[in-house]
Amino acid sequence: MQIGRTDNTMKAQKLNKGDKVAIVSLSRGLLGMPFCKHELDIAIRRLEEIGLIPVLMPNALKDMDYLQNHPESRANDLKQAFMDTSIKGIICAVGGDDTYKTIPYLMEDGEFINAVKNNPKLFTGYSDTTNNHLMLNKLGLSTFYGPCLLTDFAELDKEMLPYTKQYFEKIFMNESSFEITSSPIWYYDRESYGIEEVGKPRKSQKEQHGFEVLNGKGEITGKLYGGCLESLYDAYTSERHGDENEIYTRYDILPTLDNWKEKILFIETSEEKMHPNKLKIILNFFKNNKVLESVKGVIVGKPIDEKYYEEYKQVFEEVFADLETPVLYNVNFGHSVPRCIIPYDADAIIDFDNKRIIISSPIFEENVKY
Repeated sequence: MQIGRTDNTMKAQKLNKGDKVAIVSLSRGLLGMPFCKHELDIAIRRLEEIGLIPVLMPNALKDMDYLQNHPESRANDLKQAFMDTSIKGIICAVGGDDTYKTIPYLMEDGEFINAVKNNPKLFTGYSDTTNNHLMLNKLGLSTFYGPCLLTDFAELDKEMLPYTKQYFEKIFMNESSFEITSSPIWYYDRESYGIEEVGKPRKSQKEQHGFEVLNGKGEITGKLYGGCLESLYDAYTSERHGDENEIYTRYDILPTLDNWKEKILFIETSEEKMHPNKLKIILNFFKNNKVLESVKGVIVGKPIDEKYYEEYKQVFEEVFADLETPVLYNVNFGHSVPRCIIPYDADAIIDFDNKRIIISSPIFEENVKY
């Protein structure tokens, strides 16, 4: 599992009002299902209200069976989005569980690779989209672990959740630095996403914990790298799909231990709400492979619905008890709602004494024409 890392991270240019953004379905084909039509309509309208022009790629609305059986079609949509120079950003529809199947079609395609390198653009998504993030990171592109179309822009309440919108709108800026803060409110997953829920607010709670330090102290600097913990684990172990690690190995996508030493690892758990015993197994896998001792530090996403909140804390404290690696817990990204954006390979400062996360350099190349 070696990786030939590029030394120069490519950054997209910030978006401007009136820019086109591609919508891609790289995993589950939910977006085109009839029961999601009201969500699709809401999401398209929200993007237009923000000032963007959504472009549905040719296979984005294909049904679940078709996209499950045709990863090459999913991959082709991503390729075409990068090759179309009029498109300035790419938003994933939703996650899934076999996004890795798109990787061979893309990493064997010289046109795609050249398009990424010659026309870098914003790419956002989370969950199993982790696979595409890691692939694009291998090619040198800084992407964003952030909102998806169905889960964020199609929020059924009367507007996008304020915290999520606040961080997404940073795509129109190129700040020299910004801080990721704890959301004062968190929201439960909905029991239903049917049309009868349109206009209804989510059940919510006032944040009681804020960011919590589970290990270590002081301040660290490094480059952000990570994703959904289950997806990362599957990339190494092929637990869910038998050929996944073989694909990652073939294209040298996963970091070496030397690569890990410059990283701040961000990880979060999915809507599957894994049992704490499973979390312990996964963390110990990365510990035994010396990843957890190699990284500069770890930031951990809030568990969805705060399920196993205290139990997960205990697992992290146990696994890291004999490590010096600092751990910051309960950060608003990934599957928990609301969510911020985390830019891959961005320079970051984590102040564990004051529980602060600072993105310490611009996340876009504003004045460079590729």
